[in-house]
Amino acid sequence: MTMENLNPKLNPLVRIVDDDERVRQSEAFVLRLSGWDVKEYESAERFLESDDKERCGCLVLDIRMPGLSGIELQKELIRQGRTIPILFLTGHGDLDMAVAALKRGGADFVQKPMRSETLTESVKRLVAWHEAVCRKRIEAKAAADKLRTLTPKELEICREAASGLHNKEIAEKLGVTEQTVKIHRWNATNKLEVKSAVEIAELLKKADEAGKPEIFPITGGLSEDE
Repeated sequence: MTMENLNPKLNPLVRIVDDDERVRQSEAFVLRLSGWDVKEYESAERFLESDDKERCGCLVLDIRMPGLSGIELQKELIRQGRTIPILFLTGHGDLDMAVAALKRGGADFVQKPMRSETLTESVKRLVAWHEAVCRKRIEAKAAADKLRTLTPKELEICREAASGLHNKEIAEKLGVTEQTVKIHRWNATNKLEVKSAVEIAELLKKADEAGKPEIFPITGGLSEDE
């Protein structure tokens, strides 16, 4: 698994992967009218070959396709550590597959044919989530980079301070003098550019988020167009 290199400065991109050219072009037309940047792919293989991994966004994915299916593509993206949320497009009788895809981290699914409003609203929600993930990753990396400037002892004392312990309590726990704790803590806060234990705790929390898998939260029912 590799870490994504998402760039928040780039406009989000909506990817459409569907072997049905008519459906693919229709969806792209609707989304472009709504102001989205859209890239079309006729197969999962083509998507894997040429997708721009730096751009946040979402993936509108047909669940059944020749060659690599939508389900198989989802599994490959999970293997690669990609966080891009997926809106699955399903036909009649694909409910079980769609539910299984959601359990693996798929964001939502709609049944074909779908209303334009359903597509645009789903894309808007998925892209907003992925942009938030992108910002979170940037913040986590910045926090981790700052923490790497600390010595092992400074980092240890910071973690104890973040847990709510006072200098005297930290000294007793680590078997050092209170003055030693004060010196290490002063050095650490200067390097981290923070002033309080609360700020240290926030920085540690952000850094600890780095590398954790991101799963789109399923907060409501499944999107189905009757």
